[in-house]
Amino acid sequence: MSEFTLLRPLWLAVLPILILLALWAWRRGGGAGGWEKVLSPPMLAAMRSLGHLHVGNDRSGLSCLLAAGFVAAGLAGPAVPRDDAPVLAGNGAMLIAIDMSRSVSESPALADAQAAAAQILGAANGRAIGLILYGGEAYDVAAPTEDPTTLGTQIAVLGPDIMPGEGSRPAAALALAREMLSGIPDADLVLISDGGGIDAAAVAEAERLTDGGVRLSLLSLSGSVGPPVAGDVFARLDDMAVSATARDPDRVLRRISATGALRSERAVTALRFRDLGPFVAALALIPVLGLFRRTV
Repeated sequence: MSEFTLLRPLWLAVLPILILLALWAWRRGGGAGGWEKVLSPPMLAAMRSLGHLHVGNDRSGLSCLLAAGFVAAGLAGPAVPRDDAPVLAGNGAMLIAIDMSRSVSESPALADAQAAAAQILGAANGRAIGLILYGGEAYDVAAPTEDPTTLGTQIAVLGPDIMPGEGSRPAAALALAREMLSGIPDADLVLISDGGGIDAAAVAEAERLTDGGVRLSLLSLSGSVGPPVAGDVFARLDDMAVSATARDPDRVLRRISATGALRSERAVTALRFRDLGPFVAALALIPVLGLFRRTV
């Protein structure tokens, strides 16, 4: 794992200020610390000859600014993931809602949906997870459980004749998920769909769901049969959901693996990342040590 991140990025706002101060000091040029305004030129020359004034030497000020820059960069918390990070169980609950309309259940898209759902079970990190199947209506197949084995079996046996009726109403699945996840502070819904039935009603239900604090993720299916679905149908949910394809669900898997509760815990963050900030801040000693150099 080589992903680089910043644990406290707001500290980087200090760097532009330090750069502006350095430019101002450079353009201002060397001076005598203000003594040139109160001493006569002969006395100023005498002070220089005695070594009490070092006119034109701005290195001390620039060294201080450089040291401050290293400290600010260190406080920003540059970090890399730890190879030995423990796997921590999340909390809250998660639901998988799978489109089982005939356009999906009677096409190769069903295998993609099953494979994606199985990967979601593996990324749950111990969180309770449940299953919703929907076509013309939505059905609560399994309430959230911490044992994904049962769900894995149910997902594996999904077939064309498992759902009664016809049609595709993701709005019904979103409404049912909102009821099942009501009152749960850390909740996710992963909607696996070919895009059929995503209309104004579905968008309205998605808004109610996310306004209630539930994180919505969308996995799109391709290769379904039946009437073609508009290519931009998933864009209706872009403002509310994190989207990926069922064949490449990594973006959604990363999101549900790092649950909201774990992201907010500083102690857990310290376990997951190796903070390089102290080492970067220690580089401030190099310009600071130069300030102690004796001159003759």
